[in-house]
Order: sequence, then structure tokens, then C-alpha cells
Amino acid sequence: MNDRVAVVTGGIGGLGTEICKALARAGRKVVAADLASRGERVDEFRKEVASFGEQIRFEPLNVADRKDCASLIERVGKQDGPVSILVNSAGITRDTSLRKMDATHWDDVININLSGVFNLCRLVVDGMTNQGFGRIVNISSVNGQTGQFGQTNYSAAKAGLHGFTMALAREVARKGVTVNSVSPGYCDTPMVRAVPEDIRKQIVASIPVGRLGEPREIARTVSFLTDEDAGYITGANIPVNGGYFMSF
Repeated sequence: MNDRVAVVTGGIGGLGTEICKALARAGRKVVAADLASRGERVDEFRKEVASFGEQIRFEPLNVADRKDCASLIERVGKQDGPVSILVNSAGITRDTSLRKMDATHWDDVININLSGVFNLCRLVVDGMTNQGFGRIVNISSVNGQTGQFGQTNYSAAKAGLHGFTMALAREVARKGVTVNSVSPGYCDTPMVRAVPEDIRKQIVASIPVGRLGEPREIARTVSFLTDEDAGYITGANIPVNGGYFMSF
């Protein structure tokens, strides 16, 4: 069914935008949910997706605010119908070594990157099981698998997504709902481009394919996992990292 409703949190970010486009190309009706305070970026996003017409639209959302999450799902349900696809792509970094990390650095990252996933999943999972169809994709990170200096908060949140994904996948597997995670490596996004050039060169040198990933490559993986025919893939983590980290 190509009229499935998809919600993408962090939908106007570098990865989120490409995910929205990929889902729209697959025939989904896409709601890009993100902070409205980024007014300039919201305007840019709307221009980038203008060719998709009403198939992609923006809705304001703070994933750390449970009331805000409930309001979003209610609005989407009334305007578009029940949510069949949820992509949790919202995320932030507050990088510093643990010795210098204060409680705010920790709380902000955990609340957005991990608790935000709980907030949205809890609101849509009953509707998905009632429909007998659902696709949840949680965007994790290679640093949730390997750890990274200065990212105890971020790595903990992203690693936590894997456990959350596997546990929820077991709970809903017999109801036609799949839950998977995707762990991108270093991609050509504004966040990575903000890294000092010398460090960025070191990162690229450590990637076997010899380049940064493209956001569209992550989006293609998400689109695959949300397909009607992807019902036998659940509880999995799909690494898309150019060979930066390999494991069984």
C-alpha cells in the first residue's frame, strides 16, 4: 500500500531530509517532524522538497517533550490517518570528555537521542499492531558500536537504541510490526563538515572505501527496511559505514 503514513523525526536534518525524500519516492505520505525554532532551515527544507508537493510536509516537534509528541501523533492521525512508519532520526551531540561533562550535557543527549525514541514509539506501537502492519527504524550510529572519545553520552544513547530495538522487535513481531536500527558511519552532513579539516581527513583515511558516506545511502537503507516486503527483517542493526567497523 503506497498510502502509508510515515513520520520522520529530525526530518529537516542532513540525514532526515534524504530519508523523507526516499520514503516519498516509495509512495509514502511523509511528515518531517523537527524543531520549529530552526526557522531558516525549515524554509530551506520546504524548498528542497517542493517538487514532492503535499507528499512531504513539516510539523513542529520536540521529541524530548512527551506532550508535544502526543500532540503531533494526534494531529497526524486526524489529518493523514494512522502512522504506519516511524523513523527516529532526531539526534544531538554534546561532546566532551567525561571528566568535563556536566549533568546537562548528559541529560540533553539521553533525552533527545534515546528517551525521544521511547516517546514516539510508545504512541504509535498500539496503532501499528491494531493495523497488523508497522515499520519502525531507529537511526543509531557506528559510535554506538565502537564508542568514541568525548562521546560517553552519545555512545551510550546510541548503544541503548540497539537494546531497545531488539526488545521491542520481540514484543511486536507477531503483529506485523518490524523494528530495526541503522548505524551510519561518518557521512557528508553539516555535523561532520563542522569537524576541523585535519581531523576529517584522518577520519576519511580510516574508512576502507576511502570517503564519507552520502545521506542518500542511509536513506536507501531506511526505505528498504520500511518496504512492504521487508517483514522478515526485525530486531536487526544494519551498519552503513564504508567498512569503518566490521563485526559478525
